[in-house]
Amino acid sequence: MAAPKPEEISFPPMDQLQGLEYCIDSNPSWGEAIALGFQHYILALGTAVMIPSFLVPLMGGTDGDKVRVVQTLLFVEGINTLLQTLFGTRLPTVIGGSYAFMVPIISIIHDTSLMSIEDNHVRFLNTMRAVQGALIVASSIQIILGYSQMWAICSRFFSPLGMVPVIALVGFGLFDRGFPVVGRCVEIGIPMLILFIAFSQYLKNFLTKQLPILERFALLISITVIWAYAHLLTASGAYKHRPELTQLNCRTDKANLISSAPWIKIPYPLQWGAPTFDAGHAFGMMAAVLVSLIESTGAYKAASRLASATPPPTHVLSRGIGWQGIGILLNGLFGTLSGSTVSVENVGLLGSTRVGSRRVIQISAGFMIFFSILGKFGALFASIPFTIFAAVYCVLFGLVASVGLSFLQFTNMNSMRNLFIVGVALFLGLSVPEYFREYTAKALHGPAHTRGSWFNDFLNTIFFSSPTVALLVAVFLDNTLDYKDSARDRGMPWWVKFRTFKGDSRNEEFYTLPFNLNRFFPPS
Repeated sequence: MAAPKPEEISFPPMDQLQGLEYCIDSNPSWGEAIALGFQHYILALGTAVMIPSFLVPLMGGTDGDKVRVVQTLLFVEGINTLLQTLFGTRLPTVIGGSYAFMVPIISIIHDTSLMSIEDNHVRFLNTMRAVQGALIVASSIQIILGYSQMWAICSRFFSPLGMVPVIALVGFGLFDRGFPVVGRCVEIGIPMLILFIAFSQYLKNFLTKQLPILERFALLISITVIWAYAHLLTASGAYKHRPELTQLNCRTDKANLISSAPWIKIPYPLQWGAPTFDAGHAFGMMAAVLVSLIESTGAYKAASRLASATPPPTHVLSRGIGWQGIGILLNGLFGTLSGSTVSVENVGLLGSTRVGSRRVIQISAGFMIFFSILGKFGALFASIPFTIFAAVYCVLFGLVASVGLSFLQFTNMNSMRNLFIVGVALFLGLSVPEYFREYTAKALHGPAHTRGSWFNDFLNTIFFSSPTVALLVAVFLDNTLDYKDSARDRGMPWWVKFRTFKGDSRNEEFYTLPFNLNRFFPPS
């Protein structure tokens, strides 16, 4: 038997992923684009409902308050997504709520001056205003880093090797929102997981009028089937005598969103009253803003690959971070109870559907704004049990993580230096946040527990984030460990041409601002 040729056992590195039907600036038909946009909207509902559902009761809020926060969050998500796709990175990314803000917000909720308020409604309003004030002040971090191009300067220290653990852990770091949540209601979660994989992968070649309908709309079809199945279980009394936690995760009538939602309600700035400002609250929130910045950086690079675009040039990335800072400012003004970041699950959906079209994401932003105003209709879709979303996350988070690993093709993985950096950064990126989570669950406070609550919030928030820990470790090691002689091993010859806007002719096609705005903001 003849020895295999080198080209038969290895594959050349490729700038852009193959097999995508529509890239960033190519669009499906309007009918297909609208259906795909609605699918992205449905997926974004998971986080938009989960964050207020957890935080509002802790603040003393009612179901009505929870619905208003969900509506406001979706409304601002739609605005931020439009701003980002039009004037920011211009990548097809949904800008949604972020779990990174949970630590400082929970700290604000448990502030003794707020906890001492006896009237629940007054406590809810005062807590909301305190969170708003902290978000407004903290948003200045991303606005300054973005528009001053300081983040562009920082990103020059990144290499493909250094970015692998960061992008990978943008997906892998969310493992606790995957199967652990599916396990809370296996009779719904596991069928959803199996059905989604079957439709999107095994039946992807099933065509209807030359359209791979099962692959393209696997999320919508599987959610419809499992939601109907869950409703059938609920109506038949399957959960009548089950524990409260099981009912909360399995029943379709436990969210109390539809009955509490108004028919029409337009969110507006300062709807909860004038924000209040506290230096300690703001400092803790700044850590969440930094975490959001790092997580979004990884997600933007993953989205560029899944949209068959070149990696965003440094000034485009910095521009996107600046607009994300504006988004967090809007979060604070409207009172969404969360800051903004790139929705990782929606980035994964780009790969699952093989549609990376910018127009599809802009249509999904339209759905967010529309259904947040028509409260009853939006609440109907928002009442989907979160277990269903968690099953989809198992696939989509993993897909984003694998995109991060794909950057290894540009590096030398026969180098012990590279193996050391990637391995240590991945392990610590998973292990350190897990330590912080376990410690907090047992002690009811984070490992950083000094008299300075602002200091505690800052450290605990930073080290709760897997991508942030991975970036600190990977970028430090990559730029200090034999870095002078390792440029080729790190993948820098491939990476360096994408740093500047004019470094690759394709950048103009993907990242040029609309309405001829580049005349006023020339690319660098």
